[in-house]
Amino acid sequence: MSFPPSVSTALSAPGKVLLTGGYLVLDRNYTGTVIALDARIHVIVQQLRRGHRRGASSSSVKGGPETETVHDGSAVDDKDKEDVVVVRSPQFVDALWEYSIQRCENGGGIKVAQKNEGRRNPFVETSLNYALTYISYVADSKDFGSLSVTILADNDYYSETAFSKASKAPGRFVNFGVPLHEAHKTGLGSSAALVTALVSSLVIHRTLQPDDLGASRDKLHNLAQAAHCAAQGKVGSGFDVAAAIYGSCLYRRFSPSVLESVCDVGSPGFEDRLFAVVEDADPNHPWDTECLDFGMRLPRGMQMVLCDVECGSNSPSLVKKVLEWRKQNQQEADLLWAALQSNNERLCLQLKQLAQSPNQESPEDFNDVRSLIQRSRNHLRSMTRKAGVPIEPKVQTELLDAVSAIDGVIGGVVPGAGGYDAIAVLIRDDPQVLKKLSELFENWESKVEDDFGGKIGNVRLLGVRHGSDGVKNEVLEQYAGWI
Repeated sequence: MSFPPSVSTALSAPGKVLLTGGYLVLDRNYTGTVIALDARIHVIVQQLRRGHRRGASSSSVKGGPETETVHDGSAVDDKDKEDVVVVRSPQFVDALWEYSIQRCENGGGIKVAQKNEGRRNPFVETSLNYALTYISYVADSKDFGSLSVTILADNDYYSETAFSKASKAPGRFVNFGVPLHEAHKTGLGSSAALVTALVSSLVIHRTLQPDDLGASRDKLHNLAQAAHCAAQGKVGSGFDVAAAIYGSCLYRRFSPSVLESVCDVGSPGFEDRLFAVVEDADPNHPWDTECLDFGMRLPRGMQMVLCDVECGSNSPSLVKKVLEWRKQNQQEADLLWAALQSNNERLCLQLKQLAQSPNQESPEDFNDVRSLIQRSRNHLRSMTRKAGVPIEPKVQTELLDAVSAIDGVIGGVVPGAGGYDAIAVLIRDDPQVLKKLSELFENWESKVEDDFGGKIGNVRLLGVRHGSDGVKNEVLEQYAGWI
């Protein structure tokens, strides 16, 4: 079943914090506690009439497709029937990609080709390939028309720039004033949120009604997982995509074999294989993802904050090194993995019990959470030393210890793969605790020599907080001035 495309479709998907289960979540024998954030990636899809002008800012959506234009100065005649997808990320300099839509032979699916000069964006390009291939397979009409796609990120996905600091513009979105490749990510899971929001908005726009989003989550999850794995060149654990679709949850990864048969877009039979994966129609490789406790919330009186350290790490590089160490030291690694899993399960259970308790009031009730977080950090520092990988490097240990000493702080971790990304801190939900953290960070300067040569720049308390919603529909009015 398919429906006429809407004039505009807007969706958003959240970032995440892997509070527990870093590295463990790569193995189906273990789980991870994934917290969805209230920082979101937004995607707005607009249907363009043929005969548009390609490239720069589009006019207000209120005029509908007859008045929408996209232009870089090159006019296109109505007789030019080539459909294109124009993707803009207007918070960054020159962040524009224009793609032609090509149908591959022998069931190879739909493949886009970048028409304008500039850096490629593999996550956008792959998402388009996968979403358009699936849409073409299931929709009554094979005619996409031309599409304008606008991507907007809540401010906390990126560290502040000199330009954004100087502008001090109010609102949910800020102009960072730098090219996208020069912007420093804070480690909230922007690529998974982007892929999820992009493929979901395209599918909803062309084949479904917005009200169908809830009933379509499983298929959108499968499509986003396939696209995200292809874009990053490997079959990852998928916890970040799961959080982007479902929200906070206890996650057990899918078997890698589920996606290994999809192969590349353009290969013969790609569209059949992708459809089977999205629809979970392959009896030999069924989806076996486990996502429990959807919409999991923190206990009353507890909040989570993130602190940007203006540094950052390369997660795939860290993961590769840790897995190499584990392979060479299987027995030692298995003991460490088991200890982490046991501690993480206890922490997750403790948070769940506190969240369900009607009488949660006393700060002392968080003491067990504090002890379990500290024990988890001890195990991760052990893994840091043994694997020779900066999971919790010394400069992060120094910072986390200082943060944890503040009255009202329950505990903090370097989430996910670790490294030099933003730290996640559980605190009493009290403005005074936030004030003390801000005072600590105001003049923070590391006094230790890092074991991996990393350096922490300015430490900044991000505005992002815990959120439990996954992908959701959005209203267009909030994007005034950006689309």
